[in-house]
Parts: sequence; structure tokens; C-alpha cells
Amino acid sequence: MKVFVFDLLAYDANLDHLKNGGAELPYPLSKEHFDADTAVRTYEEHLDAWELLDKCGYDGVGFNEHHCSPYGLMNSPNLMAASAAQRTKKLKLLIYGNLLPLHEPLRLAEELAMIDCLSKGRLISGFARGIPREYQVHNVPLNESRARFEEAYEIITRAWTDDVFSYQGKFWSYHDVALWPRPVQRPHPPIWVPVIGSKESIEFAGKHDLPITPGLGRARGLRDDIIRHYAKCLAAAGHRITPDHLSLGITAYVADSKARALKEYGPHILYFNQTLFSHGNFTETERQREEGYSTMASTDYVRPENLRAAANLRSEFRNLTMRDLEEQAAHMPLGTADEVAQRIIDAADSAGANQVQLAMNRGALPHELFMAQIERFAKEVLPILQAHEVKTVPAAEEVLA
Repeated sequence: MKVFVFDLLAYDANLDHLKNGGAELPYPLSKEHFDADTAVRTYEEHLDAWELLDKCGYDGVGFNEHHCSPYGLMNSPNLMAASAAQRTKKLKLLIYGNLLPLHEPLRLAEELAMIDCLSKGRLISGFARGIPREYQVHNVPLNESRARFEEAYEIITRAWTDDVFSYQGKFWSYHDVALWPRPVQRPHPPIWVPVIGSKESIEFAGKHDLPITPGLGRARGLRDDIIRHYAKCLAAAGHRITPDHLSLGITAYVADSKARALKEYGPHILYFNQTLFSHGNFTETERQREEGYSTMASTDYVRPENLRAAANLRSEFRNLTMRDLEEQAAHMPLGTADEVAQRIIDAADSAGANQVQLAMNRGALPHELFMAQIERFAKEVLPILQAHEVKTVPAAEEVLA
């Protein structure tokens, strides 16, 4: 099993006081609340943590792209990858991902090729559509998201693989382009796609044989529906699903006991859910349909009992309490090393995923706790996970039998 740590690079200060007793952090968030020293410290500390991940033997680090929010200071994940490439030796750099609809695709192809060269072939290039907030920031119509994504994907992959290419599209056009430099990995770096749940994203990934992360990791039923539909789409395109097609997002934390894990990590999970998650954004599937970001058929593949999970109600994150978290934690990999290792293995086996992306530092977890967690997890859990291999995809076997 390959073990990644997924890091959102949250602004390293708790901003709950800015809510003034309300449910939401103000958006847009004024510059008067930004502290440059805190931002500088945030980048320094996370790069130090990634260097430690490399030294401790983790397989990779994952990070993504968001804008105009303390939720995550990774406006340009490519800058973070370039920095990490110079601080690490073996660690895979999973950019998960660049938001294709928002950026000029040839520039992305060039930057990603540079990163693959800088890292000596350690890039995993995630391609994503992003959340509605990012479209408001970049003034891109939500109803153009899917078409822009698919056009940018074709341009980037052709730039990486064609000797000389020309392209005439709806949004971007190029004539006689020969990319320099080229990626180290041939024909190009691995491409992964995060899937929250839309049918069209699943079908695109299946058509192009791209690994996915199925869902947000909270609802097993929806996760399995995604995997089933994905397996069908892969098969229709002449591919067969394997455990290497799937990575699983998992919140994990090792401590002397579950109570201790909740005491140390619980408040930061709550801050992430109640304050940072979806700041200035809307997650609800129905609202996204109204705005043209999602189609009316986007969840047609979901079984009736899992439609609530597919609705992506933000209230379910915002209203999380410590009591709720304590109840959920009974079944989560939070606690002793033995329990954490077994629960991660059980989750990976049930999903059929041979890669996991661990959330060890949600919210503004203090740097010293994150560093200690990286070392403790590496000593007590990481060898167990890396010795385990997931060999089957149970949900897919049910539909492909």
C-alpha cells in the first residue's frame, strides 16, 4: 500500500473570533485580518513537514489549489511542488490538483513539465475542476466548467506527448507548439482525478483510464456507488479496474488512546469543519445544478439510500459537534497504533484502494503536533500499511462478475 499525507496548508492561526457569534467566517475576508508573519511561518512549517515525510519514508505528499481563503494557502500548488522538489529526494509530489478550467492550459503543461524535471520524475499530476468559489474569484462562468476542463485536458496531454501540435478549441487555440522542457516520465506524469460524486467526472476518468479518489471519505455507501460506476466506465472503455486505480482519503491520528487523540486533534477537526471548510463557497448539489456547475443527471447512478450523502449538504459539516465527532471516532482510525493501522487497512480493503491519503493536520493543528505525529505514525503504523497489499476491488467485482 502507498501512503500519502494530504496537506491543505491552512493559515496557521485560528480565526473563529472573526465569526462574531455567527456561523460563517466573513467572505471576502479583509486584508486587515491577514498577518504576513503567520503566512511566512505557515509555508516554512509545511515545507519542513514535507521534508520530514520524505526522511521518514512516506510515499508521497498531496496538496491542492484553492483561492482567497485561510482554508488553504496553496493558490499555486505548482510553486509548492517546485519548492518541495528541492527539499525532498524520494517523496512523490501529488498536486491534487490544478484547476484546469481556470488557467491557460499550455502554461500548466509547461510548469508541470518543469516540476517533473525539477523532481527527477516524482510528479503525480492531479486535474480538478475546483469549487464554485474559485470561479467567482477568477470570473469564469460555472456553466463552462466541464467543457473547459475537457478542452484543457486534451491540450495538456497533447503538449506533453505530441512532437508538434496545433489545436483549435472553443476556449484556447495554439499553432505549431513543441513543448520544451518535456516531462521526465513518459509518455507523461501519472494523472489522477479527485471525484466528489458527479457522474460526468467518473465517466471522464473511466474513459481515459485515470485513477480517482472516490468521494470525500465520509460515506461508505456513496463511495461504493462511485466505485461501481467507475468500474463500469473503465470496462466500457476497454480497461479493468485494479486497486491502483483508487486512493482513499482518511482522517487519522495516533495517540496513547482514543480519548487522547480526540483531545489533541478533535478541536482542529471541528475548526476545519465549522469554520474553514467551504468558506465563501456552496457545496450543495442542488445549488450547483441551479448555477450550471452540475447537471440534473449528475447523481443518477447513486442508489436511493445514498442520495443524502450525494447532496453534499454543507450543514452536515458546519453543524458537527464534539459529541458527533466522539460518536464518529468510534469507527475512525484515531487512537492507538494498532487500532489506527487496522482501521486504515480495513477501509482500504473494503474500498479496494491500494493508496491512502491521510489527513493528519486538519484545521490549524500546531506545527509541533504535526511533526510529532509524522514521526510517531512513521514508527508505529507506516511499516504495517506499506507491508499490506490490497488485491481486489470488492464493489467492482459485484458489478463486473
